[in-house]
Parts: sequence; structure tokens; C-alpha cells
Amino acid sequence: MQFKIAHSDPNSSARAGVISTAHGEVQTPVFMPVGTAGAVKALHMKELREDIRSQILLANTYHLYLRPGTDIVEKAGGIQKFSGWNLPVLTDSGGFQIYSLADIRKFTEEGVEFQSHIDGSKHTFTPERAMDIQRSLGADIMMAFDECTPFPCEPEYAKSSMKRTHRWLDRCIDHFTKTECPHGYSQSLFPIVQGSVYSDLRKRSAEFIASKDADGNAIGGLSVGEPAETMYEMTDLVCHILPYDKPRYLMGVGTPANILESIAVGIDMFDCVIPTRNGRNGMLFTRNGIINIRNIKWKDDFSPLEEEGDVFPDHEYSKAYLRHLFVSKEILAAMIATIHNLGFYMWLMRTARIKIAEGTFSEWKNLMVKQLMRRL
Repeated sequence: MQFKIAHSDPNSSARAGVISTAHGEVQTPVFMPVGTAGAVKALHMKELREDIRSQILLANTYHLYLRPGTDIVEKAGGIQKFSGWNLPVLTDSGGFQIYSLADIRKFTEEGVEFQSHIDGSKHTFTPERAMDIQRSLGADIMMAFDECTPFPCEPEYAKSSMKRTHRWLDRCIDHFTKTECPHGYSQSLFPIVQGSVYSDLRKRSAEFIASKDADGNAIGGLSVGEPAETMYEMTDLVCHILPYDKPRYLMGVGTPANILESIAVGIDMFDCVIPTRNGRNGMLFTRNGIINIRNIKWKDDFSPLEEEGDVFPDHEYSKAYLRHLFVSKEILAAMIATIHNLGFYMWLMRTARIKIAEGTFSEWKNLMVKQLMRRL
């Protein structure tokens, strides 16, 4: 994998670049739609490629391991061939999903024992197992196996967890270097910075991760309930330590405002369920603010969801019609809302890249942050 920075914003740490992978190039900053089980809910792959113009998809190790099973995906030739998505894929390690199984998992130095949320069966993930599974899935970018701390958590717990994440990273790297992709192309491994909301721990973790000289680096354990300003502070601190010439991935973030503020401090990659999950529940993101399409005020509003085709690829649907679909509980409602929200996020990323290249990102960002989060 290669990463080249093409432009930098003169008034912030924002940058625009290109990640080159075995399945194609990715223009950054980039938002990765979340395809948990190898699919983005309510969307065809063709819509992701052609209408939304997504460049890269995130798939989930935990979910694909449980169903359909790693062996099935490997037998198909990897996640791209299995799903029909022929562009780059990033897989998380399963650490965050296991973190969310608080009542049915147990951490040990070896790894994590957990029960399947599907049938209650018992499983164990270790750093080595996480590498093997992601090798089999065939992701272009694999994530190191880590422990995601909750918010709030005590400093001693955060420190202990961070140290274990570092020990696990060494095991991930060791196993990664001893194995190969079974599908015949190169894969990259990204370590993950942890340390909760404690500056000293974040600094220590970022320095440890930076010393590994990986193809790229991630920041985890944020956007788990802490104040947004704390998230920005921790992200800024870490970005000043991680290598400038490697892509930086802020995991699980976030709202349009979160993303723009994080681009400003040097983040290149994002993923989050907000545009898809919130869309399925009737929340739409637009350039002018947030719409709850179920509200009665949209009942006879026949204007399109967005005025520009570059934001929303299909102008056939009005606010009134989409509201009708949601009230009627039509499946088409979730499909239209998901296309719209992801189309908006892709527009936001494209525009951010343009503004960085023009040298006007900071002033544009300051204007958009206020505008995007207004309730309409």
C-alpha cells in the first residue's frame, strides 16, 4: 500500500491524498460506508459504486466470522468476490464488537472469550486469530486486535488496557509477517492508538504505534460517549505524533461536524453507522441542516431532499413522498434515505478535498460546521 499527500491546507492540518491498494486507489479524506456483514443495509453494490460513488467499504470481522463463516468467504476468493464489491475493503478486527458484548465476554492475556450474539456459542479471538481471519477475508487493510475502553473509565484501567493492546499489537505484527494473503495480493496492517481520554496515555500509545512504521495508523477508543471537544483534543494530540506521511484513520466517527473538525487536525479516513442507521430511522443530513422526515411539517413539502444532483443522485423523490413512505413503513423509505445520507457524506468528502486543494478548507469548514448540524 502507498499513500501520497497531494495538497495541504495552509490554515489547518487538513490534507488531501491518495491511498493505493491492490483493489484500486482511494482519494482522501474518505468516508467508508459500514458494510457489517459484507453489505450496506438497504443498498445494492451497484448503488454504492455508481450512485453514491463510494471508494472503499468497511466490513466486520466479528460478524463475518460468525456468519457465513471465514471458510465460506475464503472459498469464494475473498470478501470482494463473495460480495460483488470489486473495490478496496477495510476490515476491523472484531475488538469493538466484542467490547460491546460486555455481559458475555471475558478478557485474558491470551485474547478474548465471548459468546455469539446469534446462538450463544462460545468462541475465542486472539491477536493471531484476528490476523488469520482477516487474511482469509482478503481485506486490503486489516486492523490490529485491540481492547476498546469505555467512557468513562478509571486511569489505571485505561493504562492497563493500553498496555495489553500494545502487547497484542506485537503479536499481531509477528503473526502478520509470518503469513500471506491466501488470495495472492498484498494486505496492510494498521495498529490502533488507545488510551481513553488521558493525554499522557494517548501520547505514550501514539509514540508506541508510530515506532512500528506500519502502512497506516488508526485511533480507537473515541466517540464512545466522551464530549466532542475531548475527542478533538485527543485526536489532535495523536495526529501530531503519528507519522505525517502515513494515512490516519479515526475509527467510528461520526457526524458531519465531527468529520470536518477531525479532518482539520489531520485525519484521512472515517467510518460510522450514523448516515445509514439514522437514515433508516428517518434522519436525513443535508447541506442546510438535519431533517426528521417523519415530522408533520414535511407532509406537503414537494421540494427535493437536496437541490443539487451532485449531493443526491436521484431527484425523483420529494420530502412529502419520503415521509409518506416512512409513515407507511415501506422498505423503499430506508433505501432512499440510505442513498441520500451516504450520497451526502460522499459529497462532503469530495468538497473537503476540493477546498483543501484550493487552500480554503478552514473557512469553509467553519461555515459548514454551524450549518450542517442545524435542525430544520
